[in-house]
Amino acid sequence: MLTKRQNMIETMKVGGHPDRFVNGYEALGLVMGSPFGKRNPGPKPGELNVVNAWGVTRSWPAGTPGAFPVHTPDKIVIKDIEEWQKYVKVPRVKYDAEEWEPFIEMAEKIDRNEQFMMTYFAPGVFEQTHYLMEIQNCLMAFYEYPDEMHELIDCITQFELDYAAEVCKYLKPEGLFHHDDWGSQQSTFLSPDMFREFIKPAYMKIYHYYKDHGVKLIVHHSDSYAATLVPDMIDMGIDVWQGVMRTNDIPSLIKQYGGKITFMGGIDSATVDYEGWTDEEIA
Repeated sequence: MLTKRQNMIETMKVGGHPDRFVNGYEALGLVMGSPFGKRNPGPKPGELNVVNAWGVTRSWPAGTPGAFPVHTPDKIVIKDIEEWQKYVKVPRVKYDAEEWEPFIEMAEKIDRNEQFMMTYFAPGVFEQTHYLMEIQNCLMAFYEYPDEMHELIDCITQFELDYAAEVCKYLKPEGLFHHDDWGSQQSTFLSPDMFREFIKPAYMKIYHYYKDHGVKLIVHHSDSYAATLVPDMIDMGIDVWQGVMRTNDIPSLIKQYGGKITFMGGIDSATVDYEGWTDEEIA
């Protein structure tokens, strides 16, 4: 019988021979924490107005699926994109070795024959821009203030690279699970050309850094429409696009790009994950 890791590898291969259906995340041994994470608080279910290390306020109202930034005018971090440096305080990522010890212990407990030892990062580059600015302000700024958006994205990218250096130094991960939603259910938030101008260069640096420092598997989460960005995902070094919704015509994507990238998804959670579901309805 194949290990969970081997079975996932076979699933990803063209002509591979997995011996069972992959059970979601079973092959991904996720280490979620870091010394930075301890100083970057997020709300727990039911908590409101928790401020993280970037100064972003987030809430997780009871009965909702996750935490979201709060963008009332008084809580938006970047109040003027032309003066973004005035508002953005980049958190530090370098900490003493002893602060990494609990997370090193977590990583060492993962059987790397059975699972990929994965580190986790969120929010990604695009999400961080609208966390800091508010989504409508952010999307307009790509058109109205492209120079400032390039500067802000460069700042966020350097933060991610600095963080990656510390993670790779102390945890030595084999995989990265990276979160950055790039679209709605109908379309990408940015046109493919705009995405290639602003967002793709950031990920070319970030994901290639991880690949150059021992990471074998990059799983990128974007539960959205993003079919038009798949060639760019391949260029970036993404191995698995996680969260592929059925609006993407997954069979066509597999036919066109199979062997270059793996698609993980196909079940849109909103159709099956709701109060009062039954086995019959799931089937």
